Amino acid sequence: MEKPVVLYVEDDETLRFITSENLEREGLSVMTAGDGLEAWRLFLADKPDICVLDVNLPKLDGFSLARRIRESDLNTPILFVTAKSLREDKLEGLLLGGDDYLIKPFSIDELVLKIRIFLRRSGVPIPSPVLEPIRLGNFELDKSNLILRYGTEEILLTFKESELLEFFIRHKGKLLTREQILETLWGGNDYFAGRSLDVYISKLRKYLSRDPAVKIENRHGIGFIFKA
Repeated sequence: MEKPVVLYVEDDETLRFITSENLEREGLSVMTAGDGLEAWRLFLADKPDICVLDVNLPKLDGFSLARRIRESDLNTPILFVTAKSLREDKLEGLLLGGDDYLIKPFSIDELVLKIRIFLRRSGVPIPSPVLEPIRLGNFELDKSNLILRYGTEEILLTFKESELLEFFIRHKGKLLTREQILETLWGGNDYFAGRSLDVYISKLRKYLSRDPAVKIENRHGIGFIFKA
């Protein structure tokens, strides 16, 4: 089965990288662009199954890009992403032929859910994501069953613990800011999300303490680095 193709257009390079990486792990093929004109060229060259467009894009904004897409294609679903929550902006996007709206900050789970809904409505076959166990030091993360294994010991994880640990593993050795983690996994960077992140990191550190080589290090005032 061929993977559904998502055209994801976002001018924030970090958000574009993190989001596209997460979408690919969900069994999707992702074409990315950092501005509207580049996205338009990609659309013409390799027609995607769905478009996810930021509204405030350089060179050609998301609404203008959607207008061009609709002039040549009436069926490909268009999902707008914007920091604006004004009713007028939502109406403009929908009147241009957009199918739905996501307000920043959004969670990856919400984006994936909407993409799958519109692909299904379009009759596009959707493969199940491949969730192979992930090795880290003497641990193995079984994301399908939410289990962290250490030798013969099995540690049952919550979905959020598994999601956060996988995020650290995928970015091993890289400095992740608190903002990146919160925006990607919690869909927002407020006081309560920040406190929740601290609780989950404390839990993960307790689990990982079984292997001294695997650790989540603080970078004071910035974020964390995962080492294994």
